[in-house]
Amino acid sequence: MFDNQDKVILFIAEKETFMARVLENKIKEAGFECAYCGWDENELALKWSELELAVVYTDNGGLPPEKIIRLINDKMINDNTRVTLVGDKQNVKTLSDKLQNVLIYKKFISPVDNVDFFMSIFELSVKINDGDTKKTILIVDDDPGYMWIVRDWLKNLYKVDMVGSGLQAIKWLGKNKTDLILLDYEMPVTSGPEVLKMLRSDEDTKRIPVFFLTGRSDKESVMNVMAYKPEGYILKTVEKNELLEKLNNFFMTRQ
Repeated sequence: MFDNQDKVILFIAEKETFMARVLENKIKEAGFECAYCGWDENELALKWSELELAVVYTDNGGLPPEKIIRLINDKMINDNTRVTLVGDKQNVKTLSDKLQNVLIYKKFISPVDNVDFFMSIFELSVKINDGDTKKTILIVDDDPGYMWIVRDWLKNLYKVDMVGSGLQAIKWLGKNKTDLILLDYEMPVTSGPEVLKMLRSDEDTKRIPVFFLTGRSDKESVMNVMAYKPEGYILKTVEKNELLEKLNNFFMTRQ
């Protein structure tokens, strides 16, 4: 078992019921320190510090007060902390709609399978010890100004790497791994479609998901890349929240 005793998971619930304590013990069995917190703003603000995960438990009744939900959401965003939701189907759905969805780690609908819950925490333990708690995104674009804007949008949620040309991307991928590539269409020497063609023809890179992130919106350009089956085609007019939502939805469907 991994030793994560210096890693804290905060268990947030209205009351520390029997079932809540069962799940808290599963967290401890996975090697984490587990701290309980009620639906109290001051207590939550005090205990929410350097967390690996927060578990919001609503199986014993209704939802947390709106002020608690807003505080949890603010803490998630500001501290880049992921949250696991536990409760009946409607409570989990309501919380999902109110919280930063990209930072929701897991969802458990009552009745909770204790083994599944333990394995999700254990999986987190493995990722922490492997240094792999964030997805990695590689941005490929010859416009450094735009790359830095997108990196700034993504950096709190993902590990972000950047290269300035298609050939640099191929070279980078020879030594590194990534979970997703955001690829510009129009670049000198090697265009985005040419890069994607090379990626799809190589056994080591053909399964890497690729989203085009480009200013090319004409039908001919879009159809030109569809034969190589990119996972998405996003225009550079996209707003920050829309881009984050698209990436979150993509990763959520691949879990």
